[in-house]
Amino acid sequence: MATISAAMVKDLREKTGAGMMDCKNALNETSGDVEAAVDWLRKKGITKAAKKSGRVAAEGLVAVLVEGTRGVVVEVNSETDFVARNADFQALARDVAAVALKNGGDVDAILADAAPKGGTVQEAISNAIATIGENMTLRRVATLAVGQGVIGQYVHGSAGDGLGKIGVIVALESTGKAEELQALGRQIAMHVAATSPLGLDSSSIDPAVVEREKAVLADKNAGKPAHILEKIVDSGLKSYFKEVSLLDQSYIHDGSKTVAQAVKEAEKTVGAPVALKGFARFALGEGIEKPEEPDFAAEVASMSGNA
Repeated sequence: MATISAAMVKDLREKTGAGMMDCKNALNETSGDVEAAVDWLRKKGITKAAKKSGRVAAEGLVAVLVEGTRGVVVEVNSETDFVARNADFQALARDVAAVALKNGGDVDAILADAAPKGGTVQEAISNAIATIGENMTLRRVATLAVGQGVIGQYVHGSAGDGLGKIGVIVALESTGKAEELQALGRQIAMHVAATSPLGLDSSSIDPAVVEREKAVLADKNAGKPAHILEKIVDSGLKSYFKEVSLLDQSYIHDGSKTVAQAVKEAEKTVGAPVALKGFARFALGEGIEKPEEPDFAAEVASMSGNA
């Protein structure tokens, strides 16, 4: 077998824009022949995928998959909403969710794992990029599991079974009736989709977020005596937690009770204690900075001297 040097890998990367490991594999497959390696990458569709990798992918699908007491939600991005309606892309999102359910929540591990239709998940994504013609990425994954109970699920803006714009899973731990737990889990998942809580309870909210809220409350009431300011901040935080902590939120299906109270009340029909152990909510493209669309009218006006 030919010795593959770092310089050879670097040269192939510069020629094709493909990733380091892809270049190394190509050189190994072609006994160090750079031009043959270029063709190998082209046949695999990897060079085409590499050229598209710089494009912003903020559309796509959120996929939810639940099996027994385990569930997963993944976000697979594309460049346009049109691709989300493509049957091949939808199949890819489902395949990724299936691998994630087995593998766990580490994106790198999922990409390196075997895809259901052969090759790795990363290769499956690269092949889809080459076939469909848009950049695609596996952005994030979240998993939940319980020893006994159910994983409730809800998908909003459905594009197919388990696919949509918002995906939610919730973990309910209980020895009660599975059918009743599933119904409760779906109701709570719908609530999470609508309200986007920051944490299960106040203690699970990022301390940095809490400190920022404290600072805002203190700034709003600057100049007040210290003992009064402390009470104002404490009161403000309690109100804040009612807005962003899932268990403390007003239940969207019955505003007269909190989510915690609704879960407690549901124990009567479930037939056993119920503990809401966690949730995961993905909204498609949240947090991705999209490029501004060009103002063609302004450009034309500028070129004609009418701006």
